[in-house]
Amino acid sequence: MLRWAGVPERRALWYGGFVGFLLQSPIELLDGRDPAYGASATDLAANFLGSVGLIGQQLAWNEVRIMPKYSFHTTSYAKLRPTVLGRSLAEQHLKDYNGQTYWLCADVGAWLPATSRWPRWLQPAVGYGAQQMVFNDPAANAALGLRSYRQYYLSLDVDLRRIPTRSKLLKRVFYVASIFHLPAPALEWNTKRGLVAHGLYY
Repeated sequence: MLRWAGVPERRALWYGGFVGFLLQSPIELLDGRDPAYGASATDLAANFLGSVGLIGQQLAWNEVRIMPKYSFHTTSYAKLRPTVLGRSLAEQHLKDYNGQTYWLCADVGAWLPATSRWPRWLQPAVGYGAQQMVFNDPAANAALGLRSYRQYYLSLDVDLRRIPTRSKLLKRVFYVASIFHLPAPALEWNTKRGLVAHGLYY
């Protein structure tokens, strides 16, 4: 929007790059005032690094080569605490962290010679998620027989923006949809079950 408004490229990058951080920070501050949650320095740091990641890539390569993406699947944990983890599917998308996976997808072809046959639409992806997060209090979780644990993933992704089309509408649809990691085979490692292979994960 800043570029469209005629703001110089470098200034638009710096201003626009930190808008996300400024928009997310009030959420962390509100959480800090809630006795059930508390402030999270790591959440604030992650928000800041997200903005820095965008700015750094634009300054280094004038494009985003390492793309953050998101995927979601429903879990059985939401019904245990629907007021917090969400009642409807739309609420669970935002609130049920058990079903959320965060990805970094690398545009490998951007670093390869122009003569390379690597398909630019195919991207290796690393993911991060967690399970059994119903209460933020370990004792309350344990009372339900739950113990939260982290998950790490290795997968592939498709960059929809690389699909050739002359349609302006499709280009916009692909651009917006490119924030989602598409279902694909994946390897998962977690501290509870070790290495797990998924024929299709999202």
